[in-house]
Formats: sequence, C-alpha cells, structure tokens
Amino acid sequence: MGRILKKKDPLKKKGQRAEKASDDSSANGENGAPANKPVLAVKKTTPPAKPKVAEIGDGVVQKSLQFLREVKIELKKVTWPSRKQTMGSTLVVIVLVMVIAFFLGIVDFSLSKLIQAVLP
Repeated sequence: MGRILKKKDPLKKKGQRAEKASDDSSANGENGAPANKPVLAVKKTTPPAKPKVAEIGDGVVQKSLQFLREVKIELKKVTWPSRKQTMGSTLVVIVLVMVIAFFLGIVDFSLSKLIQAVLP
C-alpha cells in the first residue's frame, strides 16, 4: 500500500554509541584523563503528552485520508476497458442470462407437468 518507508534501527545507533564509549574509555591515559577525543552528550527529550481522545480521533482521520490517497494512486494504475470491450462483454452477459433463464423455464415447466401426471 503506497510508499514503503524504511525505519532506522535504533539498536544499531545504540550499539555504535556503546562502541564509541568503550573506545573513549580505553583511550584514557593511565591516570584516567580523557584522550584528545571529544565526548558527545546526548539529550533525550520526551514529546509532550497528547490527550488520548484527540489522539484516537486524529489517528482515524489520518489513516482514512492515507487510505483514500492510496486508493487514488491504485486506481490510476488500472487498465480500464474501452467502450467497445465493455459493450461486447455486456452483450455476452445478457445473452447468457437469457439462455440460462430459458433452460430453467423448460426444466420447471416439464417437472411441474410430471408432478401433475403422478399426483392426479
């Protein structure tokens, strides 16, 4: 459905950070003083809390809009039949329905006559 988004692996980054930290600690001198490598500080921020009622409503609306966008994209990919093909297919369906109706009418009529003959 639509675009496929690649998500970054958060564990991969954590593993890289852990490797940097271990490299930094091993690069310290004998007295524990840091080597010439700068230490990067990472601040973790939490997003502001949203009310749950608004979140549920917003999510449904966003998902519905995304679905409709994807439907529009998929409908553009459809190969639609020409007018001539549509008329031909419609004619075939109508003829087949008439043939089957005629056949079932004959079977019904013959079975009803058979029942009338058996049960006077």
